[in-house]
Amino acid sequence: MTVARDALVAKAAALVGEFELTKPSITAATVGAALETAGGMIYTGINLDLACGIGFCAEHSAVAEMLKTRETVVRRIVAVNAERIVAPCGRCREMLVQVDARNLDCEVLLPDGATATVRELLPSAWLEQYSVQKRA
Repeated sequence: MTVARDALVAKAAALVGEFELTKPSITAATVGAALETAGGMIYTGINLDLACGIGFCAEHSAVAEMLKTRETVVRRIVAVNAERIVAPCGRCREMLVQVDARNLDCEVLLPDGATATVRELLPSAWLEQYSVQKRA
């Protein structure tokens, strides 16, 4: 069963609410993300905006939640900030593909009701598994 677009957006939006961590420039939850797996489960996450580039996007924490249950295929994903839906950055697009190449067909919810697949947003994915054989 597929979750309605608005319900997935609402789950991500419910997580947004920036809060300060150790100082005003180090925060969490300016972005929330929600994803639906091929198996119909919903996972969510928030971003961490930390010093020295060691933070991560909300999509990363949602994917980490999904991986804890050993699922890897994302049917749909959305990220939102306090104002609108935001497209995933290049790092998030690559992460989805490296988790499972089938995620090239993942539907990404975009502003104004638009959608695109990860394949469309990332036409030249770096797929190490295609150039390096798996080690036993």
